[in-house]
Amino acid sequence: MDAQRPVPKSDHTTGAGHPGSPGQPPGDPESAVPYPHDTHPGLVPGISVDEQRIRYGTDRLVFGVAAALIVAFIAWGIVSTDSLKAASDLALGWVVTNTGWLFNILVAVVLAFLAYLAFSRYGRIPLGVDGEKPEYGTLSWITMMFSAGVGIGLFFFGPYEPLNYFIDPAPGMAEPETREAIHKAMAQTLYHWGLHAWALYALVGAAVAYGAYRRGRVPLMSAILTPVFGKERTAGLPGRMIDMFAIIATLFGTAASLGIGTLQIGRGVEIVSGIGTLGNAGLIIIIAVLTIAFIASAVSGIGRGIRWLSNINMSLALVLALFIFIAGPTLFLLNLLPSAVAEYFNDFFAMMGKSASWGPESAEFSQTWTVFYWAWWASWTPFVGIFLARISRGRTLREFIQVTLLVPFAVNVLAFGLLGGTTIWMRMNGAGLSTEQSPQDLLFALLANLPLGEVTPYVAMACIAIFFITSADSASLVMGSLSQRGKPEPDKRVTVFWGLAMTGIAVVMLLVGGNEALTGLQNLVIVSALPFTVILLLMMAAFYKDLRTDPAVIRVEYAQAALENAVKTGIDEHGDRFALAVECAPEGGGAGAEFDSHAEEVTDWYRRTDEDGVPVEYDYASGEYADGWTPHQDGTDRDGTAQNDADQDDDGGTATGGGRVPEPAGSGTRP
Repeated sequence: MDAQRPVPKSDHTTGAGHPGSPGQPPGDPESAVPYPHDTHPGLVPGISVDEQRIRYGTDRLVFGVAAALIVAFIAWGIVSTDSLKAASDLALGWVVTNTGWLFNILVAVVLAFLAYLAFSRYGRIPLGVDGEKPEYGTLSWITMMFSAGVGIGLFFFGPYEPLNYFIDPAPGMAEPETREAIHKAMAQTLYHWGLHAWALYALVGAAVAYGAYRRGRVPLMSAILTPVFGKERTAGLPGRMIDMFAIIATLFGTAASLGIGTLQIGRGVEIVSGIGTLGNAGLIIIIAVLTIAFIASAVSGIGRGIRWLSNINMSLALVLALFIFIAGPTLFLLNLLPSAVAEYFNDFFAMMGKSASWGPESAEFSQTWTVFYWAWWASWTPFVGIFLARISRGRTLREFIQVTLLVPFAVNVLAFGLLGGTTIWMRMNGAGLSTEQSPQDLLFALLANLPLGEVTPYVAMACIAIFFITSADSASLVMGSLSQRGKPEPDKRVTVFWGLAMTGIAVVMLLVGGNEALTGLQNLVIVSALPFTVILLLMMAAFYKDLRTDPAVIRVEYAQAALENAVKTGIDEHGDRFALAVECAPEGGGAGAEFDSHAEEVTDWYRRTDEDGVPVEYDYASGEYADGWTPHQDGTDRDGTAQNDADQDDDGGTATGGGRVPEPAGSGTRP
């Protein structure tokens, strides 16, 4: 589609923009091609996946293969930890060395693509049906987004990463431990945690939300690619492989996150209790307690679980942040925060351009940090993206992109500015903080150098524990939905299984190797991001193809064409004295003269079908199916029989739409 016309006109129709029944174009009535449900594609209000007739249930191929791979991985870790770590190190080295350029290009292209969508005519498209209101209030929306995208990572890397860049700056950026190094360190940290990272999440979130709540598709990673591959392939083996991979990436990533969260909570317990080093038994007890908590939260649903915990955690995190700000170097931080943001934008393109082409030192830094982060964020896109889609229903595309990019960026500025700025200030003033200390140690070392050092570690551990719970809660629900064909509320047994699988992997990693085993697990997560770079590129093409034929876009293009034609005709025929009126245009003319409103590209998606994919009549005016089927919140059909709980065999899948997306979190945690 060009800037004015969605689809070139074909030979079998005279186009739209004429009077009469929407399903009956002018010309010979017997040769006319009717619209699905007598509705012009420009008048479709959108389709919520809740309105679609879908047979949910466990996909035995997706669930079975993913579960088998996880069991095999755990067995490998138990039998031969050394070989697991060696294999993951080798794979990670190859990925960052040979495909680093691809990750750098990916994040830049995705960010530019989203900026274009936000400020173009597509920004007005709602992530829902016309007139739908947001499901969650703005504050709850932002707090859940905060828990989803940052979580444990802020506490783990907040004090550590800026201090690391201050002591050992990126090549050519500044001399170590100088005033310039302070600002370069903050800019580099924000670069890794800011707009580029969240652009990847926002792309997946917007594409899933649009497909599920505007186009009526299943909220699965595979369904996003329907405009590119078609329904049959995305519902068949290729699509199911994508969903399997999304489950595995989510499982590994979250397990690694739970591992570092456990280690940090364990370190806090050691400090506040004075009992010395905790053994594996102590760490397993911590995991067991938190596992019970997150499973209870997961089976309670998003409204009572994640939203409640996210609001509590936001309050605790704000209290802790305010305390550090007031009790710490307040004046230094007030000067540092705006300077750090200014330095970030000043060095924005310079940091983007730092690649292996600048020499061995830059190549090592890029592979160790920048490429590592881009791969890490990409590996988490299925998890966080699906969650963002779930909580953003009813927002416009422009609002979603702007808030998803800017709010987390602002949170990261405050978090890393407070935590990292304070550790840097303490280092400069002789507090003895060093990157030789582990990331989990630095947080408690920071708090120990401030007043109330006997109390604040408890608050920090509470925040980390809640982030642990919301991350695992969300991930188990996402994986449950992915393994049940996008079921909006996955079966509790499936949810609990994936929750226990996450815990099992974290426990095994701690038992067989502690931090080194978790590093090996992390490496596998990063390697898993490589195929997702290709998927993300394809996702942009599929998403854009959908947006070009959205009903709201069609209406805008009709309006532009009609208005331009009317004004020209009015001036030509009546000079200054003319008014606009809607009437039948001559044959071959009118606002939609060059638009094929009967093309499958713009009509096939809104044709309703039954659970077996057979077309069924539907009345868009009344919102009713011809056979009387109606959706119910309790998961039963019009006859009162359960419709969404039958296990599905390996039949290629019949679902082309889906239910509401479940939940997720902890994306910003780099174990």
